[in-house]
Amino acid sequence: MTSDAKTRHYDTVARAIEFIRKNAKRQPTLEDIAQAVHMSPFHLQRVFSEWAGLSPKRFLQYVTKQHAKACLLQSHSVLQVSESLGLSSASRLHDLMITSEAMTPGEIQSAGEGLRIGFGRGESPFGEALVAWTPRGICHFSFVDEDFDERVARLKVTWARATLTRDDTQALRWTTQIFARGVPRGPIHLVLRGTNFQIKVWEALIHTRPAEVLSYGRLAQKIHQPKAQRAVGTALSLNDIGFLIPCHRVIQESGEVGQFRWGTARKVAMQAWEQGIFGAPEQVPAGAMASSPTPGAH
Repeated sequence: MTSDAKTRHYDTVARAIEFIRKNAKRQPTLEDIAQAVHMSPFHLQRVFSEWAGLSPKRFLQYVTKQHAKACLLQSHSVLQVSESLGLSSASRLHDLMITSEAMTPGEIQSAGEGLRIGFGRGESPFGEALVAWTPRGICHFSFVDEDFDERVARLKVTWARATLTRDDTQALRWTTQIFARGVPRGPIHLVLRGTNFQIKVWEALIHTRPAEVLSYGRLAQKIHQPKAQRAVGTALSLNDIGFLIPCHRVIQESGEVGQFRWGTARKVAMQAWEQGIFGAPEQVPAGAMASSPTPGAH
């Protein structure tokens, strides 16, 4: 399926998500959802299958609050078992594919003086994206709806002294690589712009597994600052590299999706897409679970 087709499918998926969320209490049927997005049930089934290998029925299961809470509990348990057995992160393969470094204070303070930045419009399963990169790696990735030019203008303000060059062909290469089925093809390096605390939060997220979800409290624990939940939320809201720094994997302890700078429907879509491709969080062997400590409260 072409990138453009994925983007068109996302428009349908986003409308379906909005309908499902507004009517969650009455548990809409496939026919209800199809009618809401002005499609036949057969066509809607095909859209979901092509978009993420999911049936609408399975998608409905993935976007429920109950499923989110179950994933939270399982993510906590997997992490604790890994730690108690001395295992490396379950995201080992993903870790090898996405690496990061911080921009120097000089680069930030000088607004990128002497820095060459390419940027362009790419296609993704979640709509069109603005991608920007330096010779060292990707420094910006945001989702755009009708505001591409506005976001480019903001990028130019942020890097007022850098040399910015538009290259949509390279941007499309980036998005093709990022959204390949399975883990991204080849290593992707990120160049992060933020405070030391923000970078610590973002790097912790990079090391989570695809399809994993975790709470704000759990993320604060991962960076060894369990009382910093509010500051963690602020760091997520300032993330300029969407999807690759996966803020969409962080939800509220209650199972509610929570806020997302590129829209709640997009956040839900990302979670369901990852679970459709990578599967739900892995199961923990019963014996290991019995010997693991009880998850701490947030």
